[in-house]
Amino acid sequence: MQRFTTRAVVVGDHAGTVVPDAVLDVEDGVISWVGAAADAPPAGDDAQVTALPGVLVPGMVNTHSHAPMVLFRGQGEGLPLDRWLREVMWPREAKLTPEDVEVAMTAASAEMLRHGVTTSVEMYFHPDRMAAAVHRTGARGLITHPLIELPGTGTFDEQLARAVDSAGAEDDLVEYGIGPHSAYTVPLPVLTAAAKAAREHDLLLTVHVAETATEGDDLLATHGLSVPQLLAAHDVLGGRVLGAHCVHMDDGDLELWREYDVAVAHCPGSNTKLASGTARLRDMLDLGIRVGIGSDGPASNDNLDLFEDLRLAAQLARLRERDATALTAPEAFWLATGGAAAAIGRDDLGQLVVGRRADLVHVDTEDIAFVPVGDVEDLLTHLVWSVGSRHVRDTWVGGRQVVAGGVSTTVDEAELRADVQTRAMRLAGR
Repeated sequence: MQRFTTRAVVVGDHAGTVVPDAVLDVEDGVISWVGAAADAPPAGDDAQVTALPGVLVPGMVNTHSHAPMVLFRGQGEGLPLDRWLREVMWPREAKLTPEDVEVAMTAASAEMLRHGVTTSVEMYFHPDRMAAAVHRTGARGLITHPLIELPGTGTFDEQLARAVDSAGAEDDLVEYGIGPHSAYTVPLPVLTAAAKAAREHDLLLTVHVAETATEGDDLLATHGLSVPQLLAAHDVLGGRVLGAHCVHMDDGDLELWREYDVAVAHCPGSNTKLASGTARLRDMLDLGIRVGIGSDGPASNDNLDLFEDLRLAAQLARLRERDATALTAPEAFWLATGGAAAAIGRDDLGQLVVGRRADLVHVDTEDIAFVPVGDVEDLLTHLVWSVGSRHVRDTWVGGRQVVAGGVSTTVDEAELRADVQTRAMRLAGR
């Protein structure tokens, strides 16, 4: 058994529960007890006890990422989404090798772990190589097979067949899903077939929806329906569906999301950087729509730091509603932890409660940013507004330490940085 003693445990629930002077026990990679130290059961002679001076928080869940795009970080700066994709990203991606993807995913995964992100939902090429990267770093990945028409990717039928073949191939760290890019890049019959396959095999299906104001104009002109309405009409909704972005949604679109229990990956950092718009986050939550924070790709954000995104989510929600109570600090933190886990249908992640995976993050509180503390709830307020990933000291996934003292224990980050630099320059033609 592993026992952690800590200044406080931040549970990661919607209520913002904080347990001061806490103990958390782990057995076989799962949380077996958590609560006040005064109530803790005897540790036993064989217990491995780790005393942490800061707070323990859940490993964050990144609900939408294209992490290997660290290869393109900073490229196409200042371009809107459509030009950024067509002029900068897609030409570079056409030259990607499987080795490029694995190296980049390894580097990005290590970066996320240092930021306290232990699980990410990935949509990118060569999912088998991304899975290998996640196994190398010790993170978790919900890796979706992409469906998109680009050179070298094969036909849509071949892409979907590969996705279906991965069903049932999950292990403790990797789960697979299906990731059609969008309704404006993937034919509607392909989306229907992908959704049917996802439901048959209980796979997550994630798709970009209403990211920009104009991306659905051609579809609207042809079919007379918005993208959410088209997805409903073509039997894409139902099952485990996660819509990425969902910025430009009217009341009818949101009602469809509520009716079909479609979850949302909210990506405020990417949406603001690309000037895509501000999602109706408060309206979604009030309708009971499941929402989790996502970073999007590190070439459109340009980072993989959910501390920044959850803070921005709260700021944008308050600004949009002109209401300082529109998104509370506990809600913002929940959107990156327990709420994000619920959005991807993983009730074993995202909260520090008995029975969930022991994905733990130790945040240093010996910093001026963590004072004053009048009530224990102030610790959670400071986590959202005052501190960030720079205060993450240690990370565990399933009880295994993968970051110690801010340094990866599983990979050589300096070597990875040099490798990514070399590969990125080749892809950029330099």
